[in-house]
Amino acid sequence: MATSPSRALTSSPGRDLPPFEDESEGLLGDTLPDEEEGDGEELIGDGMERDYRVIPELDRYEQEGLDEDEDLSELSPGARAAAEEEMRRRDREMGVAGRMRRGLLYDSEDEDDDRPARKRRLAERAAEGAGEGEDEEMIESIENLEDMKGHTVREWVSMAAPRLEIYHRFKNFLRTHVDEHGHNVFKERISDMCKENKESLLVNYEDLASREHVLAYFLPEAPMEMLKIFDEAAKEVVLAMYPKYERIAHEIHVRIGNLPLVEELRSLRQLHLNQLIRTSGVVTSCTGVLPQLGMVKYNCNKCNYVLGPFFQSQNQEIKPGSCPECQSLGPFEINMEQTVYQNFQRITIQESPGKVAAGRLPRSKDAILLADLVDSCKPGDEIELTGIYHNNYDGSLNMANGFPVFSTVIMANHIACKDQRVAVTELTDEDVKAIVALSKDERIGERIFASIGPSIYGHEDIKRGLALALFGGEPKNPGGKHKVRGDINVLLCGDPGTAKSQFLKYVEKVASRAVFTTGQGASAVGLTAYVQRHPVTREWTLEAGALVLADRGVCLIDEFDKMNDADRTSIHEAMEQQSISISKAGIVTSLQARCTVIAAANPIGGRYDPSLTFSENVDLTEPIISRFDILCVVRDTVDAVQDEMLARFVVGSHIKHHPSNKEGGVASLEEMVLPNTSDVPPIPQELLRKYILYAKERVRPKLNQMDQDKVARIYSDLRKESMATGSIPITVRHIESMIRMAEAHARMHLRDYVLEDDVNMAIRVMLESFIDTQKFSIMRSMRKTFARYLAFKRDNNELLLFILKQLVAEQASYQMNRYGSKQDTIEIPEKDLLDKARQINIHNMSAFYDSELFRGNKFSHDAKKKLITQKF
Repeated sequence: MATSPSRALTSSPGRDLPPFEDESEGLLGDTLPDEEEGDGEELIGDGMERDYRVIPELDRYEQEGLDEDEDLSELSPGARAAAEEEMRRRDREMGVAGRMRRGLLYDSEDEDDDRPARKRRLAERAAEGAGEGEDEEMIESIENLEDMKGHTVREWVSMAAPRLEIYHRFKNFLRTHVDEHGHNVFKERISDMCKENKESLLVNYEDLASREHVLAYFLPEAPMEMLKIFDEAAKEVVLAMYPKYERIAHEIHVRIGNLPLVEELRSLRQLHLNQLIRTSGVVTSCTGVLPQLGMVKYNCNKCNYVLGPFFQSQNQEIKPGSCPECQSLGPFEINMEQTVYQNFQRITIQESPGKVAAGRLPRSKDAILLADLVDSCKPGDEIELTGIYHNNYDGSLNMANGFPVFSTVIMANHIACKDQRVAVTELTDEDVKAIVALSKDERIGERIFASIGPSIYGHEDIKRGLALALFGGEPKNPGGKHKVRGDINVLLCGDPGTAKSQFLKYVEKVASRAVFTTGQGASAVGLTAYVQRHPVTREWTLEAGALVLADRGVCLIDEFDKMNDADRTSIHEAMEQQSISISKAGIVTSLQARCTVIAAANPIGGRYDPSLTFSENVDLTEPIISRFDILCVVRDTVDAVQDEMLARFVVGSHIKHHPSNKEGGVASLEEMVLPNTSDVPPIPQELLRKYILYAKERVRPKLNQMDQDKVARIYSDLRKESMATGSIPITVRHIESMIRMAEAHARMHLRDYVLEDDVNMAIRVMLESFIDTQKFSIMRSMRKTFARYLAFKRDNNELLLFILKQLVAEQASYQMNRYGSKQDTIEIPEKDLLDKARQINIHNMSAFYDSELFRGNKFSHDAKKKLITQKF
């Protein structure tokens, strides 16, 4: 007679088991730890019908060992145990053990079986692409992952099966993604990350979208859940490569870069809540780095029981209700030793000054930086921020606006500082080829000067000064102790209506980073930096001003003369030392302000008086004037020919750029070229912008055997003239200015060394700047003194035209005095012009008489009478 199962099981040696009913509980209990390790199987669930499918090769009995007719004799407990052990050994030898589900029956040898957890096994199979077997059927296929079965993305990715599939796919992506050269991208990135002991792994969104488009679709919709899965997968991949890296970094954070859609700060709405967004702006303030509770444990003060762990959310504090040990309701203290912290920093980003629409206030948003993102940016940096747009409860907002109002904050995931280096990486190979080809043009310098402000007629000296300022010199820091600036500062001063503000607005558009402000609308702290209390934390924070925001860029100040003296003195340090020192409210620090300052000012009384010196015309102190490298004086002189050409240019410009032309597509007007004062073809503005960007980043011109005697001689002559005339003071700063301008001119030609031509051009610009600031009476004699320097790189025809115009002006004033009225025709003897031309070594005049420049200014030459006539 067969032994009853319950008796046999109960009496088996070595196993002290309860009766059969409880046996099942014991067996299930045995599987629980395995399930926690991911080694169990789900018995009851969506796939339970799969257990009952027909498998012909398994649904049969082996005839060997079956006794159909014989009665079974009762086995003793010892014999039964021995028989079971024999059967298990036989199964193992024949390899049939796989038919029995592991974990359902206890086997003492299972403990010794050093096999990987099921989850790891599945992941390795997914990575190796082994797609057969029962294990593969447990993984969701791609069709199932896309079909969310009516759930939202957030609900779907939180479920066990899709979560596991996402986990495996992302891990497979990290292991197998290669670039176009066949290199394993993430293997290199992970090794670089581990070398620097970091915990951030950058994943390009475009790479993810090209390989795993479903994950790329889910990620912006449910970023919190997806990034959590990504972090776990990345951690496992890192630990597979470096098993002991967990000692250095407990977590690995996946950072998402290059999200395709960039949102403006002012366009963020409720639609973006809990979504992954990418936005850009300027960091205006940041708090210190604080520790934030991640996982917290509490001590019960009454029984010293340790409660927890409690995982804190960003929005509210999670506290225990009662002590499970002594059932008291508190008080509880945070257990400082066992609590886990993470770094926390709050920054404020504001819209970039150039992107704010006219008349609108710039919007700002708070962003929270956690873990190793803290201190990745500082006030004044322009950044691109990728993060999750969150709302959090703010009591103060509700007090002001009524109850159901939330403040919003961006939980940062990735920060990229938009330095000029980043901008250079945006240049394509075609752009670089075009730039290098352009630099080989013999007249590239003249073309760049002609391309500055193409919609403004004339003013070659201002265009030359602004071009040199945009390219800039080379900053030096000998021994890391004393900084010498490389930026060139420019001051435009002169009569109203001479396009000074227009030049500033043009530079704002063409410079890679520019901040525009006006003297009346800027205070001292608004230009430099100010300290204020943070409205929430009540701690002192440092807010960046215009000069700090323009770091490594251009700061444009219009109406410079309208500033208060106290405000103007605040930028003395910023213009020479290029730093701003703050000592307020216990904050003592120095901020970087490495920017070019271009300012525009009007003279006292509105119009420039040529009979007075520059310092008498302008209400600026000597210290601030000496900090400007180039001074451009703009006079609105009456010249019938020039005025007519200017009027034609302005009318033509208005006709060409009328909005209705673009709508109607008038091709002939678009192709119309406006005749400016230079005859070289200008460079397209977009190419010019890229050219400046490339030159500033890639070209570092060195001083190569500079003619020091020439510079010394010019400096001593200028000092002498300056003392004699009482105009602007010449200081050692002007020698540095010449060197900076020479470097800028070399950089304009993409040269690595400063040549003689660059020095000559710098001297010419310096002298023009100095002579323009003199009284009218001294100006002419000074031009004679420095004639050979001023003639550099000037076309002979331009010089001759300048001399001829001076002769015409003298003749006109003589006729005015003699006849009492202005004559329509002015005649100049050819001999007078020849005498003046010989002084500057020009002997052949025929080319000048045949030139377009000569005829365009309404001059005619009578060879028989030897007269030059100008008709008005």
